[in-house]
Amino acid sequence: MKEMLNIETIIASLTDFATLYGLKVLAAILILFIGRIAAKIIKNLIAKVMTRAKVEQTLITFITNLIYVAITALIIVAALSKLGVQTASFVAVLGAAGLAVGLALQGSLSNFAAGVLLIIFKPFKVGDFINGGGGDGVVEEISIFTTTLKTVDNKTIIIPNAKLTGDNITNYTANKTRRLDLTAGVSYSDDLSKVKEVLYDIIKKDERILSDPAPFVGVSELADNSVNFTVRPWVKTTEYWDIFFDLQETIKKRFDQEGISIPFPQRDIHLYKAE
Repeated sequence: MKEMLNIETIIASLTDFATLYGLKVLAAILILFIGRIAAKIIKNLIAKVMTRAKVEQTLITFITNLIYVAITALIIVAALSKLGVQTASFVAVLGAAGLAVGLALQGSLSNFAAGVLLIIFKPFKVGDFINGGGGDGVVEEISIFTTTLKTVDNKTIIIPNAKLTGDNITNYTANKTRRLDLTAGVSYSDDLSKVKEVLYDIIKKDERILSDPAPFVGVSELADNSVNFTVRPWVKTTEYWDIFFDLQETIKKRFDQEGISIPFPQRDIHLYKAE
């Protein structure tokens, strides 16, 4: 009789335990299941909104994954709380751990923040020729933490994003047109009107040089042994270097044909990049 009472008591206790904690376990499982579905929906929704806003895919992937991880962490905390686990200390530990990781990765976080700014404000894009962060070259990749450049002599430069945004950035290909700044030195004995006429004729005959904005030719300096002419034609950015080399060669050949002398040591045409 006593054994039957003990068994009934045990069964009753197990029933009460199952009723009490079984519902909590079920609720926790439901929180995890529904929460995970909700996190995926929110992640996909944010991705669609950012895609429509034409945000870079690199930033979309990073932000949506970060949001998904954050929501998942909150869901796990809510599930543990439903089971009766004290989550206050757990959250405090996570916060302290996050602070420690943040301090340890301070440099990386600054590069990340700079990468986000570069992707959002787009001072340059892949394929642009830029100067910044102590290097210059064609942009090959803009990632969250670094930007990769390819130099004209086929070297790869990897620049931390914080270094790029912390200094001036010169984007040589941001605009469709650029101005060539050339200086041609001639002898004091040469006819300046003739020199000017020849230079304008050279510019006029090169169909690649733009008529608008109008090119400029004028005397810029009376140097010790030469009269220096400034030659400033406007060209398409994509043709800048081709015209740069060709124009220097053409000027030298035409000066020789016209009997215009280039005094020593200015036997070449010097190029100064426009600021």
